[in-house]
Amino acid sequence: MAKGYMQEVRERVLTAEDGSIFIASDFADIADSNTVRSALYRLVQNGSLRRILNGIFEKPKFSRLLNECVAADPDAVAKALARSYHWTIAPCGNTALNLLGLSTQVTAVWSYISDGPYKTYSWNNTKLEFKHRTNKEITGLSYTTILVIQALKTLGRENVTSKTVRILRSRLSEEDKAAMLIEAAESTDWVYDTIRQICGGAKRQ
Repeated sequence: MAKGYMQEVRERVLTAEDGSIFIASDFADIADSNTVRSALYRLVQNGSLRRILNGIFEKPKFSRLLNECVAADPDAVAKALARSYHWTIAPCGNTALNLLGLSTQVTAVWSYISDGPYKTYSWNNTKLEFKHRTNKEITGLSYTTILVIQALKTLGRENVTSKTVRILRSRLSEEDKAAMLIEAAESTDWVYDTIRQICGGAKRQ
């Protein structure tokens, strides 16, 4: 393998934030997939990367408090798998609630809806689950819009409170809110009414 390619891949990895997750296609602008994979495995051998799953690599993040490398971020791994297989995904169930700050309950399985096939992945004590949904529920919607819709559905209409609205309003950017108002227009009435409240509007009459 040309040393130039190896150096370019290495430099990108070393300048990335600790805890970053990589797949071969993240370096498609540098070299072909076989060349990149060889470079990534060399970086695994010298300790710059560690392999989480087949084709999924992490730049280790060291915790001085724990005096060890921390576990890979499951959400980042899920997004890397989605990039690798060209899936559209979004967290669902308790995973969606946790990521939006609506629950502190520790989830045993990180769950996602996907327009890809049903799949599960495990490493160490972490498990990812991808549940197939129809394209209508996912395609054309941004990650944030799907995430909020799934969180609201998980809570259920009767459990959505003014506190829920305040938390989501504070966590979303104005750009997220603007996109969500357009993208979620075809969702269930109560879900869209809640989204309108989150985005600062009134309920739909």
